[in-house]
Amino acid sequence: MRNNIIPYLFCGSLIFGIWTALYFVYFHHDNMSKLHRTVQEHAPAWAHVHEQEIYNPEEIRKQHIIVDMAVEDAPVEQKPFSPLYNFSDPELLDGFLKYGFNAIVSRSLGHEREVPDTRHKRCLHNYYSAYLPTASIIICFYNEEFNALFRTVSSVVTLTPFHLLEEIILVDDGSEFGDLKEKLDYYLESLRGKVKLVRNRKREGLIRAKMIGASHASGEVLVFLDSHSEVNRVWLEPLLSAITRDSKTVVCPVIDVIDSMSLQYTPSPLARGAFDWNLHFKWDNVFSYEMDSPEGPTMPIRSPAMAGGIFAIYRPYFYELGQYDKDMDLWGGENLELSLRIWMCGGQLFIIPCSRVGHISKKHTRDSTFRKAMARNYLRLVHVWLDEYKEQFFLRSPGLKSMTYGNISERVQLRKQLGCKSFQWYLDTVFPELEASMNS
Repeated sequence: MRNNIIPYLFCGSLIFGIWTALYFVYFHHDNMSKLHRTVQEHAPAWAHVHEQEIYNPEEIRKQHIIVDMAVEDAPVEQKPFSPLYNFSDPELLDGFLKYGFNAIVSRSLGHEREVPDTRHKRCLHNYYSAYLPTASIIICFYNEEFNALFRTVSSVVTLTPFHLLEEIILVDDGSEFGDLKEKLDYYLESLRGKVKLVRNRKREGLIRAKMIGASHASGEVLVFLDSHSEVNRVWLEPLLSAITRDSKTVVCPVIDVIDSMSLQYTPSPLARGAFDWNLHFKWDNVFSYEMDSPEGPTMPIRSPAMAGGIFAIYRPYFYELGQYDKDMDLWGGENLELSLRIWMCGGQLFIIPCSRVGHISKKHTRDSTFRKAMARNYLRLVHVWLDEYKEQFFLRSPGLKSMTYGNISERVQLRKQLGCKSFQWYLDTVFPELEASMNS
């Protein structure tokens, strides 16, 4: 009997080993294919024009749907893209899976680098008052790649006038990676006095982490930056100058593209933020009449919505406006909710062409937890701000109509307290193109 069992055990082990090997090969090939597609997205073929909805700055730059008045004649050297990567390198795959971009290149770039000045040449002649308000720069991070995070901080320290930089507030939202603990503390020692590090005891999500960062700020203006961005020359002064003229103006820089594979910094064309009835944010054309003023391509661009990760707001106005909806989870939808609140409740939102900040467009696959949080956030936005037009959202997402979204009574009360206008007013005055697209 014992002699009969041994061959069966041997065969079973052999079959298990073969299936394990096949699974590994499949998984490896699948991820390598994704990486190949990532590179192909950035290959020279990006110059072809497609008339379709554009959802991020990288796509709007690739497809050239706007005449690039912002960087025409700008002193930027465009180097050809050369994808020389070893796709059999497990470190490359690991970096994309952990961080959403090429961690090998990021490590080779180190903690700081010089990026091309992508401002329009007219911006170089702008004058800004020496008496601008001070700014608190808030950078929230969760499991960020160390070098990308430190380049964000270094770029702010290097390219921000000392007298305008009140502080940099880093909010660690429960990161698990070891190099974001003692190693980060060690490297921040040299910046003590300008950098505050706040560590959340548990993961709060980006929305609440931003509110925690703001609660530690003492600057007159709050500037929110993503943890994988790099500011450009004279980036802060145009934002502060616009807020000085009107404290209820919220402003965003032009978001340049840092390629997720090569980490090459390239300029984005001028665009305004928009969204569709699915509540997907996208970049949209700037109307030609907005470029016809004497200021031309340096004039602030009226924007129906913001991308959300990078913007500046007068600190008292941030609190007067109601901060963020603290019952939104993780990330997603808060940018549109804040955009609607700004416009409908007496403020205005602009993109400032002479301010440029680069941003890595991460290649992440969102899991079910994230998708559920985003759906919940959208529902909170829809039921507070869209009035009768919420049916347009449910026509496109009928499955969400029965989903729970928590108690919104505080946000409804906030809308009444602020004396906000109707969503119909927003469509008529700020974004009529959205209403015109209802039947599309």
